[in-house]
Amino acid sequence: MKIGLVVPGGVDRSGRERVIPALLWLVERLAARNEVVVFALGQEEGPGEWPLLGARVVDLGRPRRAAFPGTGVLARTRQLARAFRRAGPFDALHAFWASPCGFLSIAAAPSRTPVVVSLAGGELAAIREIGYGCGLVLRERVKVRIALRRAAAITAASLPMVREAAAAGFDAELVPLGVEAAGFLPRAPRRASDPPRLLHVGSLNRVKDQETLLRAFALCLERIPALRLDVVGEDTLGGEVQGLAARLGLGGSVTFHGWRPTGEVRGFLARADLLVVSSRHEAGPVALVEAAACGVPAVGTAVGHVAEGDGMRSRAVPVGDVRGLAEAISAFVSDERLRRRAGEAALAWATENDAERTASRFEGIYRRVSSGGVTVGG
Repeated sequence: MKIGLVVPGGVDRSGRERVIPALLWLVERLAARNEVVVFALGQEEGPGEWPLLGARVVDLGRPRRAAFPGTGVLARTRQLARAFRRAGPFDALHAFWASPCGFLSIAAAPSRTPVVVSLAGGELAAIREIGYGCGLVLRERVKVRIALRRAAAITAASLPMVREAAAAGFDAELVPLGVEAAGFLPRAPRRASDPPRLLHVGSLNRVKDQETLLRAFALCLERIPALRLDVVGEDTLGGEVQGLAARLGLGGSVTFHGWRPTGEVRGFLARADLLVVSSRHEAGPVALVEAAACGVPAVGTAVGHVAEGDGMRSRAVPVGDVRGLAEAISAFVSDERLRRRAGEAALAWATENDAERTASRFEGIYRRVSSGGVTVGG
C-alpha cells in the first residue's frame, strides 16, 4: 500500500532530537512493507524533504502569521493539498491528533482518499484551570468534530480515550502505540544497599502536574527516607517545579535530568523500581508503555494506560489526589512481590502490544478503509 502519515512534527532529520519515538517506531515498521510518506506540519522553519527510516518526510515548514482570521487555515489546507497531489495518490492517509492534523487532512485530501484520524492528546479534553484541551476553544471544537465526523476510521491508544470518544458521540478503535523490541531491557544489576528508585518521564508542564508528584513524594519520604526520584523531561515552566522541590526540602532525594534521548531514558527505566504518572490527562502515555516493556509497573492518576491497567499492571488514584498517590507508591515500594507481579503483567501486555503489532493493526485498518469498508465515525 501507499500510506501518507500527517503529523505535527516529531520526525527530525536526525532521528534522535525533536522526535516522537512512538511515531518513529511506527514509521519504520510501516515503511518496511509499504510506501510511506510522512507529512509534517512544521518540523523545521521552512519547507524541506528528507529520508527517514525507509520513509520520505515532506515538511511544510512552520505556518506564517495570518493577516486575517481564517486565512491561515485556508493557506495551510491549500499547501497540504498540493503536497498530497505531488506525492500521491495514496491508498489511505493517517492523521495523528484530530486538530490540526486531522482537520487539515480531511480538508486537503483528494475526494476519494480515506483519512484515518488518531486521537493522540487533548482533542476532547477541556481542563479550564490549566487552559488545556481543544474543548476550551470553539474553533478547535469545530475542527475536531469535523475531523472525527468525516474520518473513515478513528483510533485511540487507550480505553479511557475510547470512552472519551464515545461520550462525544464517536466510535474509536483501540490501537495502543507500542514500543520497538529493543525497548525490552533487562533490569540493571542491583545491590541490597541501593535505594528504591521512582521514575517520572514527561515534560514539566501543567497537564503532567508535577506538583502533585512532588507533594506525594514528600509524603512518601516521611515513611521511606531512602526513596529516590528521577525526573526526566524538558522544563517548560522556567524552573517552577525545581523551585517547589527545594521548598519541600527534596533537594537530596529528587534529581531533575532534563530532556534525554530515548536511548538514555531506557537506562533510567532499567534502574527504576516504579514509574509514577501524575498527569491530569493522557492519551497514553508512551512512557508507561516503555516502562512496561522493561517490566516496570506504574502507579499514577487514573488517566490513559494507568487507569486501563489498574489492579493488574498499575495502580490508579484520582487525579490530583496527593495522599492517595503517596499511599499507592508506598505500597508498591514496600511490597516486592506486588511490584514483581505487576511488572510481569506489564511486560506481558507490552509484548502483546509492541510496535510491530501496532503497525499490523493500522495496516488492517488501511486495507479496510481503502476497500470501502468504512465502519466507524460519529
